[in-house]
Amino acid sequence: MRRLLCTTILCVIHVFTLISNAKGQEFTELEMAHYREKIKSMFYHAYNSYLDHAYPYDELRPLTCDGQDTWGSVSLTLIDALDTLLILGNHTEFQRVATLLQDTVDFDIDVNASVFETNIRVVGGLLSAHLLSKRAGMEVEPGWPCSGPLLRMAEDAARKLLPAFQTPTGMPYGTVNLLRGVNPTETPVTCTAGVGTFILEFSALSRLTGDPVFEDVARKALRSLWKTRSEIGLVGNHIDVLSKKWVAQDAGIGAGVDSYFEYLVKGSIMLQDEELLSMFLEYDKAIKNYTKFDDWYLWVQMHKGTVSMPVFQSLEAFWPGLQSLIGELDSALRTFHNYYTVWRQFGGLPEFYSIPQGYTVDKREGYPLRPELIESAMYLYKATGDHTFLQLGRDAVESIEKITRVPCGYASVKDIRDHKLDNRMESFFLAETIKYLYLLFDPDNFLHNSGLDFELGTGPSEDCVLGAGGYIFNTEAHPLDPAALHCCSRKQEERRELQDILLNLSEPLASPQDTQSQETDSETEPPVMDPSESIALKPGSRRKAPLLSCPMQPFSARLAVMGQVFTDST
Repeated sequence: MRRLLCTTILCVIHVFTLISNAKGQEFTELEMAHYREKIKSMFYHAYNSYLDHAYPYDELRPLTCDGQDTWGSVSLTLIDALDTLLILGNHTEFQRVATLLQDTVDFDIDVNASVFETNIRVVGGLLSAHLLSKRAGMEVEPGWPCSGPLLRMAEDAARKLLPAFQTPTGMPYGTVNLLRGVNPTETPVTCTAGVGTFILEFSALSRLTGDPVFEDVARKALRSLWKTRSEIGLVGNHIDVLSKKWVAQDAGIGAGVDSYFEYLVKGSIMLQDEELLSMFLEYDKAIKNYTKFDDWYLWVQMHKGTVSMPVFQSLEAFWPGLQSLIGELDSALRTFHNYYTVWRQFGGLPEFYSIPQGYTVDKREGYPLRPELIESAMYLYKATGDHTFLQLGRDAVESIEKITRVPCGYASVKDIRDHKLDNRMESFFLAETIKYLYLLFDPDNFLHNSGLDFELGTGPSEDCVLGAGGYIFNTEAHPLDPAALHCCSRKQEERRELQDILLNLSEPLASPQDTQSQETDSETEPPVMDPSESIALKPGSRRKAPLLSCPMQPFSARLAVMGQVFTDST
């Protein structure tokens, strides 16, 4: 196997050299504008096909020009595509769809739904749309961004997921019935990502609404999962959420695990949370020690570190982008170029790619229009300005147009070798793939704001600075504004401080005799911990939210280029 790996790596080095020599191919502003318009055209071909042939079903079936429900019967493609409309500049359609969703979507339905998918697509999509609604020209209610109809919809959807977290470990079941809760016969086995991919959406909900329950359950699940890592610091692929026993013990960065690591990094940035970052850095050491081989990442046995699957999975292509957020650019660039060679080989990324054989894996040859490599290209272009990443964007646009476009949208590729198509267009094509492509070619988009442009909040505090950059994308590419969380957290903090002052004023002054009696009692009884210091807080109370040290600090200064995540004052 090592000989095959070395042969493949030599081929990759050769192609890497060819790509590196192509750096001089600069894109002009005219070419950038051309691709922006082309990507817009792709979006509307897919979006209008969904409206014409599939709405109100969840997703479009592009080969038969009809629709199907896939993730809960909630018109999922509309929710997933809503913030993309604004990013492309279509305010009127954003307003129309946001109003339509408020009038038509009801989560009180007898449907079994994926807890993971509902969170990232539905809760994430509604949260993002809520935070962007003012920019889209919608009339916002008093108290925004800490209140609003789309926020209430997101909260309603998230509450439907809470029964899944009622386990002895705090790790959630994978499926929940939106009307009845968890089925008594539901399997307790779920993937690692299905446990660790909630902290962004749920902490955003808690800090916007003031209800701590969402962030609390997300943190409990993360901490419980953290305690299950192996003696060499790795986690497996599937776990029993009741017993904490690992059912699938393959460790890697791809399918079933990927967004767990992503949320540790992004959660640490959005919440300015050192605990989450320290967790990721510990995992990162183990990943480098046991799974990394010449800038590829293999799958290994979680306890022994021995190779179990020498494959690259398309879902792993998010990793270079994540590395750029913590300043590991050199490693990110080398790994990205490995993945880019696979794209150039097939015109897309197969779900599984055998590294020793340099070819697809049997029954894993499909390409369902995934965004991960394009996502990494966007982050790396922002960090480096290297037009190689624009070349990937160009290749992606041309491949998707040539291979997957059909009269009723864009079809997933069943087999990347002969480009046979499948009758499905996943909602993430509009939520992620198109969005990242457009942002790659639109460096002046408001989501790339460096802090020069902002708006003042109209709700709890007129001096809340919003929309100043530093947006955090959830794993479905829905952008969240950390400054809004800071704004609403401050509102809740000020309210608690006022309550404390009023309670203190309303309490009668203690008499000297009472004081003397208390001192005597304290000599014989153990001291009682102040409730604010207790690990178990009072019902209805919550810990102080860590404040963003500077909510309008530029994205580049905050997160990426040199890996400086936390400021000295934090």
